[in-house]
Amino acid sequence: MKSNRQRKRGGRILTFAKAVWKITTIALIAAFAWVAVVQWKMATLDQPKLPPQDVGIVLGAALWQTTPSPALKERLNRAVELYRSGKIRNIIVSGGYDRKDSELTEAEGMRNYLMEKGIPEKAIFLENHATSTYENMKLSQAIMQQRHFVSAVIITHRYHAVRALDMARFLGYQEPAVAPMDSEVLMMTWHKSRETLALAKWQWDKLGLAFGKESA
Repeated sequence: MKSNRQRKRGGRILTFAKAVWKITTIALIAAFAWVAVVQWKMATLDQPKLPPQDVGIVLGAALWQTTPSPALKERLNRAVELYRSGKIRNIIVSGGYDRKDSELTEAEGMRNYLMEKGIPEKAIFLENHATSTYENMKLSQAIMQQRHFVSAVIITHRYHAVRALDMARFLGYQEPAVAPMDSEVLMMTWHKSRETLALAKWQWDKLGLAFGKESA
């Protein structure tokens, strides 16, 4: 027969197990809800009719040696399309060195590609230092201020545009717009999963920045 001490100990263990199970269940429900909301935002991100903008900001991605990767070309091709249609008057290309042994910054590789497509060099502004999406947005904003650009459209893939747009709003861009595109070359299951985690991290970083943290 169990002693009172044993019964109390067993009761405490059972209570602890129930509490752990409850917390785990709540955490799993919250995680699934977060994933669902993020995926819905990615899928439904709309681009209303875009009025002419001072500048389009192309967010960097990998170079293959000195040539933009197929995914980066998709972003640059959208910038070319918007420039030729008169929707943007200038282009900021944002991205630093992809690797320590890179010959060019992402911005330099993007500029060269745009010029090959007929975009005049005087319309292209290089942001050569960013190594994250937050730095893309912050350092591009500094160029906008230097050049007295007011309106901007963010040019990137749809899965990435949700976070970039939220960052632009956090940084105080004036009514930022996005020109998202879907990809024909990226493995979207991987990139959407990774971006779901990145967006969760950004919510935490945003809280830290609001309380004085220096960088995301």
